[in-house]
Amino acid sequence: MISYDEFLRRDWLNPHVEWVRGEVVEMPPIGDVHADLNDLLRAVVRIFVERRKLGIVRSDPFNMKLGPDLSGRAPDLMFIAKSHQRRVRKTHLEGPADLVIEIISPGSRGVDRGDKFYEYEQGGVPEYWLIDPERRVAEFYRLAGRGKDRRYRAMTVDDDGTFGSAILQPFWINVNWLWQRPLPEVLEVLSKIDAD
Repeated sequence: MISYDEFLRRDWLNPHVEWVRGEVVEMPPIGDVHADLNDLLRAVVRIFVERRKLGIVRSDPFNMKLGPDLSGRAPDLMFIAKSHQRRVRKTHLEGPADLVIEIISPGSRGVDRGDKFYEYEQGGVPEYWLIDPERRVAEFYRLAGRGKDRRYRAMTVDDDGTFGSAILQPFWINVNWLWQRPLPEVLEVLSKIDAD
């Protein structure tokens, strides 16, 4: 067993680790498709956020500690709104990000859909995206309800494949872009988003 504070102070040989119920858990390595998709989303979301001065974007291995009884996770990508930046610490975010994106790898499917889904829901992450490039499935969830009755509700993707974020308005993305090989260029995606 190790405390979360001690976990944050240590230098890990593999920086791709999370703190789960007092244990240090190494995350499985990611593949080329995962890395490519993560790079595209990180660039597009970050530029969108910076242009509009909405907040900041962080990515793995930056950690998010949702609450005293919840794990310390390192999402693939997270957006922290300007109004919540006071919770950003040197090594982690204290509390929920406003938007978390997880790209599913074969080795992370159960954790991303199971443990993390429930932890992010319980910890109050308002919007959670699950992107599975192997199965070509993208799911988008928004926290609804109050107090202990808060639950994720699936958000719909339009018939033309577009999804508009409730958190990063007026950000939208065409889910079909995520499955293209090669992926569309960052500037091409941004020009389409900005055109609306």
